[in-house]
Amino acid sequence: MEHCDFMREALSLAEKGIGHVNPNPMVGAVIVRSGQIIGRGWHKKYGQLHAERNAFADCDSRAVDCHGADMYVTLEPCCHYGKTPPCTEAIIEHGIKRVFIGSSDCNPLVAGKGVNVLREHGIEVIEGILKDECDELNEIFFHYITTGLPFVTMKYAMTIDGKTACFTGASKWITGAAAREHVMYQRLRHTAIMVGVGTVIADDPMLTCRIENGRDPIRIVCDSHLRTPINSNIVRTAKDTPVIIATISDDNEKIAEYENCGCRIIRTSSKNGHVDLNELTAILGKEKIDSILLEGGGELNWSALQSGIVSKVQAYVAPKIFGGKTAASPVMGEGVPSPDMAFFLENSKITHLGDDILIESRLKNVYRNN
Repeated sequence: MEHCDFMREALSLAEKGIGHVNPNPMVGAVIVRSGQIIGRGWHKKYGQLHAERNAFADCDSRAVDCHGADMYVTLEPCCHYGKTPPCTEAIIEHGIKRVFIGSSDCNPLVAGKGVNVLREHGIEVIEGILKDECDELNEIFFHYITTGLPFVTMKYAMTIDGKTACFTGASKWITGAAAREHVMYQRLRHTAIMVGVGTVIADDPMLTCRIENGRDPIRIVCDSHLRTPINSNIVRTAKDTPVIIATISDDNEKIAEYENCGCRIIRTSSKNGHVDLNELTAILGKEKIDSILLEGGGELNWSALQSGIVSKVQAYVAPKIFGGKTAASPVMGEGVPSPDMAFFLENSKITHLGDDILIESRLKNVYRNN
């Protein structure tokens, strides 16, 4: 096996932490001697041991000596005390000879310091193995740790002619089973999911993650004037799965009614008569909500783009045509006045999901704020 093969195994291990380690990064590690993997580990849950220490525990459980072996880890080992001791200490104590790293850690507490500690103790460090893949794995973490703001993914399903519903409003189902299953993993990966009150009124969704042993996201409803039905699925289940209603309303009687049902109310300033999304995401970021899957309608999507909170777009495209001049599209609002004022996307990736395709792109002009 080559260096890239061992790092791919570490990446595969890291992905097992999806949805359970936020706001920490997903990390995987393998220990190799004479071309054979002798230990595996990954960060399993926030607050628990990191990948490197779990890999050493794997060796210890089988009485395997890893002195003089190599370690492949998807992210630069930490060198500070947090909820767990520094991983650099464990690497040094176990006599690892070489460490191969995928991503550098932009956390100010690490940021090259982990590599320096290892080198100061005579350990050879080789950086940048499958760097692009390792960076993509933790795009949420890198964004959050550097900005303090949630990584927002705008997700929608549409027909090939750009419709998110028929002219009647019917929308189930645009995409097939494979695409819908993929969405469940996106709900697992993101800490929260956000919709507008219009989606709640029209579809009465649960917004949960229907994956065995999964974790439901925190559900956020942007409801400027408190129109969310008290008997909606989201409100009825608020005591089981957290619900945040963001509003500009000062109707204390109505607020108390939602709070009695288990909802949490966050009031923001008014921006054009609606919730200020920049203020809201700043509040959420301070509460360790590192990521939001935006599954709103066209109006909320437009507001999110305008406010500059969107980092990534996921467009699930079905090979169907709905037609209809009044049928909804993914992004509504006023729109841009000319092509050169568009919200440009870059680094696009296409994935086939059954008969559907997923187009994932990063916002090029993320910080635009009109």
